[in-house]
Amino acid sequence: MTLRWGIVTAGHICHDFVNAFNSYPDKGDQVISAIASQDKEKAVKFAKTHGIAKVFDSYQAMAISDDIDVAYIGTLNPYHYELTKLYLEKGIHVLCEKPLCLNYKQAESLVRLARNKKLFLMEAVWSRFSPSYAALEKEINSGKLGDIQHVEVNLGLPLVQMERIRLKEKGGSAILCIGIYTLQFAQFIFKEEPTKVTAIGEVNEEGVDLADTVILNYTDNKKAILNINTKIRLWNRATVYGSKGWATIEDPFYFSETLIHVDGTAEKFPLHTSSIPYNFINSAGLVYEAIEVARCIKQGLMESPRMSHQQSLLLAKLEDEVRSQIGVHYDVDDENYP
Repeated sequence: MTLRWGIVTAGHICHDFVNAFNSYPDKGDQVISAIASQDKEKAVKFAKTHGIAKVFDSYQAMAISDDIDVAYIGTLNPYHYELTKLYLEKGIHVLCEKPLCLNYKQAESLVRLARNKKLFLMEAVWSRFSPSYAALEKEINSGKLGDIQHVEVNLGLPLVQMERIRLKEKGGSAILCIGIYTLQFAQFIFKEEPTKVTAIGEVNEEGVDLADTVILNYTDNKKAILNINTKIRLWNRATVYGSKGWATIEDPFYFSETLIHVDGTAEKFPLHTSSIPYNFINSAGLVYEAIEVARCIKQGLMESPRMSHQQSLLLAKLEDEVRSQIGVHYDVDDENYP
């Protein structure tokens, strides 16, 4: 049975997701069947560009229709909670862009709802499905790096002029908007909750963090050092250090086409091409998370073992802790959720 996707909003990341999906030659029995946006004209243009049959001028209308099985939510951060809740309550599986929510309480509420409804829910951490990540994990598991002791990750992009980065009402935050990539990489490697979190950052007049440095301590004196910056470009790679050497996922580490192995050789993982331009680098890799969602749903799973509910909840907990130490507070932090 064909899995039918509905796209929630017609922004840049949704364009890239659909483009990656439609241009991939072997995605299996799934199709993008509908697009919903509060801007009907924008939705119609989006549908025409990507060959989508059904257009809705409200999120609610698509949620109550019988046209989709799973929703991809690519709205701004503050709307993730309510929209994911809307689609889950209507019996629709959800892939929601990162961060899953603005805080832990919201994320926990959504996980509880998905489990109660027996529906699939996943935070769209596309990095986890990168071939370079799989190759790095294989190298670590082989013992070639020895005992992993240290991780260094940098992610800096000149994004500060964007409202979604610098304005609190838009859910702005360096740690939430791009820093989550560094947090998830540390967790991908160490696979345990840090014993200590230390964070410093730069906060603007809006009360939003623009740059952060985070140190995560793990058992046996293992550490991850994360540098996040929305003002300048950094050398955006991730390096894992073990007792026998190191391996690096090259820039952009969040979905790289190159892994430098412990012996110094470079392994390439080229992405498929598209006739339609992308908004963001290497967005063709977004298709891999769609393939994972389809695989899990068809197997009757409510979560992906590679990006589980527990991992999303831990990321939300770490994001809350970093924001707390830096002094970034949202109104929703004072609310409770079912």
